[in-house]
Amino acid sequence: MSAPVLTTLLVANRGEIACRVMRTAKALGLTTVAVHSATDRDARHSREADIRVDLGGSKAADSYLQIDKLLAAAKASGAQAIHPGYGFLSENAGFARAIEAAGLIFLGPPASAIDAMGSKSAAKALMETAGVPLVPGYHGEAQDLDTFRDAAQRIGYPVLLKATAGGGGKGMKVVEDVSQLAEALASAQREALSSFGDSRMLVEKYLLKPRHVEIQVFADQHGNCLYLNERDCSIQRRHQKVVEEAPAPGLSAELRKAMGEAAVRAAQAIGYVGAGTVEFLLDSRGEFFFMEMNTRLQVEHPVTEAITGLDLVAWQIRVAQGEPLPMTQAQVPLIGHAIEVRLYAEDPGNDFLPATGHLALYRESAAGPGRRVDSGVEEGDTVSPFYDPMLGKLIAWGEDREQARLRLLSMLDEFAIGGLKTNISFLRRIVAHPAFAAAELDTGFIPRYQEQLLPAPRELSDEFWQAAAQAFAQSQAHSVRSDDPGSPWAIGNGFRAGLPAETTLHLSCEGQDQAVTLAPADRRHAELVGEQLRVEHHGLRRQHRAIRHGDSLYLQWEGELHSVKQYDPIAAVEASHSHHGGLTAPMNGSIVRVLVEPGQTVEAGAQLVVLEAMKMEHSIRAPHAGVIKALYCQEGEMVNEGSALVEFD
Repeated sequence: MSAPVLTTLLVANRGEIACRVMRTAKALGLTTVAVHSATDRDARHSREADIRVDLGGSKAADSYLQIDKLLAAAKASGAQAIHPGYGFLSENAGFARAIEAAGLIFLGPPASAIDAMGSKSAAKALMETAGVPLVPGYHGEAQDLDTFRDAAQRIGYPVLLKATAGGGGKGMKVVEDVSQLAEALASAQREALSSFGDSRMLVEKYLLKPRHVEIQVFADQHGNCLYLNERDCSIQRRHQKVVEEAPAPGLSAELRKAMGEAAVRAAQAIGYVGAGTVEFLLDSRGEFFFMEMNTRLQVEHPVTEAITGLDLVAWQIRVAQGEPLPMTQAQVPLIGHAIEVRLYAEDPGNDFLPATGHLALYRESAAGPGRRVDSGVEEGDTVSPFYDPMLGKLIAWGEDREQARLRLLSMLDEFAIGGLKTNISFLRRIVAHPAFAAAELDTGFIPRYQEQLLPAPRELSDEFWQAAAQAFAQSQAHSVRSDDPGSPWAIGNGFRAGLPAETTLHLSCEGQDQAVTLAPADRRHAELVGEQLRVEHHGLRRQHRAIRHGDSLYLQWEGELHSVKQYDPIAAVEASHSHHGGLTAPMNGSIVRVLVEPGQTVEAGAQLVVLEAMKMEHSIRAPHAGVIKALYCQEGEMVNEGSALVEFD
């Protein structure tokens, strides 16, 4: 059957990847169709599409993972093709087959290729046959604890448990010794089942100080396949990529060619078509080991686009319609250097717990040469607990790595987000770190420099409080009598008849409170002009970004954006209360396991409740030995951040 003429494209995804795919589709003149859950009805990807279809439900399992609903949406909207994005059903062979059976185009590889590489275990067996070196491990069918215990003993600890059917750090656990294996295996299996509908696991040796280097491959329907250089994705947290760059620093042309040709052989061995990524672990001796193949477009594809000048989504659309690849291997460009960081709604200071809530402030860095932001949100949007917490990606290109790095730092400084916690300051510390500047990269980078990347909260300086108070007072003054600037009531200098011309502001910022007294003369040292606060201190005059948004002031200070509010000290004392012996939900989420009951005695560190949010599990543990006095949650229940879960003596 000949493929249908493509005029309308449905994107079976959400967030930034849906927006990014639709951007290229629109540039090619296609009509775009978004699907959305009930929660995502007004999400950015829904707003930007030409047509949108409501899948209902809130959880991914009730919406974005429902194949029948997606095919019905394609039929209702007149779409001839479906792009799966990444995550969700992007590596689901059943989805690819269902699309083909419906007479539609799947913007991904053949289902047989997904079958061959979609299972990490099957892929490793295939690579072993092809002579590609593998990391020692167990990839068998048996999934019982004893089998994994025996395999781990044979391989030698530490070992890495991985879901065979997915990636992105979901269903992945490092196990240091046999005492941790049972709990880690059970948790990884639950995460894998929740994220991919498949709980099967593999286990392999956990290599020390490896680099994660991956090859972007692309194949057409005419037997042509080439590699579009490589990416270094070594900066990771819990096996989730944080920073990605292309090309990989320090990789020789010979090693690039060897890895690229190995990746092409792997793709051709399974009859691959479209965009795919072959991931390798690269050790310090220059030896590389096959990890897995991702049969989809990767999150980090923009850095490859930046160094080649190509649009990989446009290639996907053309190849899926039968067009040949537009160039040969010798013609593939490699121009300059690009670095990408992933922006997440999460709290690095609280074990990176996902953050949910309202994006009260959202300002992206300015567009320009070598600057790109791929995002899926806008100011005023709500980040829900049902999906991955990634807000977007910042991508910087430069003629060399240092230019790209400095440009990315500038972009991070220009970004402003308020209303919920994000990892933007954490990202800035990584990119600014001397070891990163020196390209000293491996997968242990974040743990090694944890003290610098995740410093303990510092007491805010007097200079900060004084600047914040001035910015607060001067931003308030305009709203006092904006219709008559000449009125004495519009002057915010603290003048009061018969009293000293001073005013005291009670300010709160990130758990710290301060009373700041302002005198008229202080304004000479701090002046707010637009959204720039000019502060003079010790003879130096500096500019700090100061954005007044509702009752909050966002002040950029020493590389970080701080949220400052006014408070009533008397009301604060009256409202203060504490939870005696209570453990509360650290975020919005779903209770997946309750492991204790009232009256039970537990040891310090014991798992009490397991909460699932953003497709990851989070354990609520006993802070010390004690007795469970009461439970306020049950399995399957949705809870809000701050809700009491366990009363603990």
